[in-house]
Amino acid sequence: MIKHIAVSTLFSLLVLMAAAQKDTNSFPYALRLAQMEIPGMPGLQSFAYATWQGKWLLIGGRKDGLHQKQPFASFDEAGQNGFIYVIDPARKKLWKRSLDKFPVAIAEQFMSTNMEFCQIDNQLVLIGGYGYSKSSDEHLTYPALTVIKADLLIKAIVGAMPIKNMIVQISDERMAVTGGRLALSRDTLMIAGGQRFDGSYNPMGPDHGPGFSQQYTNEIRKFRIEFENSIPVIKNYSVISDSVNLHRRDYNLVPQVFENEAVGYTMYSGVFQYKQDLPFTNFVDITAGTYYVNNGFSQKFSHYHTAVLPMYNKLASSMYSIFLGGISQYYPDANGKLVDDKNVPFTKTISVITRNGTKTTELYLPVQMPEYTGAAAEFIFSPDVKMFPEGVAYADSFGNEEILVGYIVGGISSSAKNIFWDNTGKESKATNKITAVYIKRNK
Repeated sequence: MIKHIAVSTLFSLLVLMAAAQKDTNSFPYALRLAQMEIPGMPGLQSFAYATWQGKWLLIGGRKDGLHQKQPFASFDEAGQNGFIYVIDPARKKLWKRSLDKFPVAIAEQFMSTNMEFCQIDNQLVLIGGYGYSKSSDEHLTYPALTVIKADLLIKAIVGAMPIKNMIVQISDERMAVTGGRLALSRDTLMIAGGQRFDGSYNPMGPDHGPGFSQQYTNEIRKFRIEFENSIPVIKNYSVISDSVNLHRRDYNLVPQVFENEAVGYTMYSGVFQYKQDLPFTNFVDITAGTYYVNNGFSQKFSHYHTAVLPMYNKLASSMYSIFLGGISQYYPDANGKLVDDKNVPFTKTISVITRNGTKTTELYLPVQMPEYTGAAAEFIFSPDVKMFPEGVAYADSFGNEEILVGYIVGGISSSAKNIFWDNTGKESKATNKITAVYIKRNK
């Protein structure tokens, strides 16, 4: 659930970036972005996805842009995504299936926004999500956990075959979370951060208009999924609570390779602080079953969920997280001076957070996104990229010849930096553009 957000046009640009100082945190790669179009591609933002044999399965999300401030117009039924899409980016083909004939409980969750999701082998796990429930005639966060056989569902949609025994769902109030992130750590799933939001959104607060209930989880919820008679069962459920540092949503949970090649995740930024409507600027590392707060670094860019490309260079022992556009409290002006905008606007900034040992630096590229895009988008890797299982690319495998590393898919496209208080629904939209991302090592 966002408070501000992002437009796009065909472009092809070369991004060359090096750190101001030649040290171990220099970024020795070049990126090239090229937008592409697929006939029939919908504009979607804040959706869930899975991949299989080069195809994408897209579920949920919104068809409109930044939500409006009026309760009757915000997160309305008309903006819900009523289809499941399968995309083949290499062949530029699309297939879809309407949710009309799905069971009501499954269809309603599938039309929600900001679900937590994670792919485990050929299965896509969906949790929670916020949206309008027609059966209940109210907006709510769904207390649901759904497991999809993604490969079979993709085959069924492409082949126009019936969908049977591919989707199972259970109801559990612990799964009523939206705006958090879901990840697999070894054999344990975790829901990191997020909130439960029930009722119609109102920027004036829960006691105005129709009113609402909002509860941040302030938690990392850990559990395993086992199957009994083909039904998923939640096992070994436990909670880590921290009302200060885990009080965040709509952020970027980025897989990371830490020192000694230990693999985990980092909660970058997110919203909102208790005393002011501003994002967090510290980050939280999650690894080996616990978490660590880093207050020695202040993140300046990409404070909301956006498309992120994570990659690790073993030779340099450097972890790079590339944030592609989005929403930030800060952005560089024409002279390179950082502007502190408390409205937290859409920006065109492409930034890189580099971690080498205990040192963390953040740099922005001299060439920016051509439009205000990236927020609520997803970065989907190309199937040919060599990766860690958690979703980090092996940067050592990138040579002097560029390769297609992946795609920026969907997200919000805005006509200006700050549109929230003037938003009539026309100032932004969910983009149907796909941006191919190419990378190579700088000579």
